[in-house]
Amino acid sequence: MQQINFSNQQGLYYPENEHDACGVGLLVNIRGTKSHQIVEKGLQVLEHMIHRGAEGADPKTGDGAGIMIQIPHEFILLQGIAVPEKGHYGTGLVFCRSRAPTKRRYSI
Repeated sequence: MQQINFSNQQGLYYPENEHDACGVGLLVNIRGTKSHQIVEKGLQVLEHMIHRGAEGADPKTGDGAGIMIQIPHEFILLQGIAVPEKGHYGTGLVFCRSRAPTKRRYSI
């Protein structure tokens, strides 16, 4: 992977905003083209980020880091889930306790 050193403003990069902080990676296809290659590159960014937000000291538990991807409308339909037309709903993940009473309370 090529390392790029920006010392002057380029595009949306402003060197005066450079400072130590938890890592965040952003990878997009500026034309909106969907591909598995961009997902693979996103995972590479995540694997190579040493200091990222919420990184835990315990190697046995996750630190919550991951990648955000779009779930295709067609995939949702193939799961038999009734949803509004494409572009008129959102999806998300919610992690709840594993005890049954708590699960029922958070059911949607």
